Amino acid sequence: ALAVNHPQHVGVKNSKPMTDREVSMHARRFGWTALAALIGGSLVTPAPALSQAAEIVSTYTSTAKKNCRTIGKPAPEDDGFVHLSPGPGKLVVLNMDGDLREVVSVGTSRATAEKQPAAQAWFGPFSSTTRTIEWRHAKGAVPFAIIQRWHLADNDDPGPDHRPRTKQMLVVTRLPPGPVCHTAFVDVAANPDANELARKAADAAAAFDCAKDKVRAAGQSGRAIALAMPR
Repeated sequence: ALAVNHPQHVGVKNSKPMTDREVSMHARRFGWTALAALIGGSLVTPAPALSQAAEIVSTYTSTAKKNCRTIGKPAPEDDGFVHLSPGPGKLVVLNMDGDLREVVSVGTSRATAEKQPAAQAWFGPFSSTTRTIEWRHAKGAVPFAIIQRWHLADNDDPGPDHRPRTKQMLVVTRLPPGPVCHTAFVDVAANPDANELARKAADAAAAFDCAKDKVRAAGQSGRAIALAMPR
């Protein structure tokens, strides 16, 4: 007799050893391969997963000047700045401005943030950031990506004051483990669901290889993407 100790098997009413006649009956019903798997336990009703997929959530921090520590002192002719602001856990945000262009990077210190590709990701047009950073992370875990709104000056679209109007986009940046770099841009004007597109891109950012992959436009491309993408 063969013992099947899984009462939850289809067609097995109890866990008593099967007789030779029952073995033949089940072999005709399921086939010998399926029966062998049945006896081996591979056809058991799947047990509940030990842990469900963690819920992905957003938290927010500010890079406003009042929340930052200013590093150094800019020269009188330079309106630039270097700001360091706290992020979740042990992370800090490095926000640097020079020649009316900003970069934003993340690390466990200023030194580590400065070494990341994101710290060298200057855009061609004049640029600035909204001071709110959205951090994407599993509930109770460290963040794996950030989303931030950027404003790019469009010299081909002057306003009534003859200053260039700005075009907005959401920038997705992957976080450690691995390098910190831009992974996706979302054109705000071209995509009514820009926030959701950015979150979807952020939730996939860990798979982005900063050394090999190229930043992509998520959703529809618009003027902001044209200004941001390398030519």
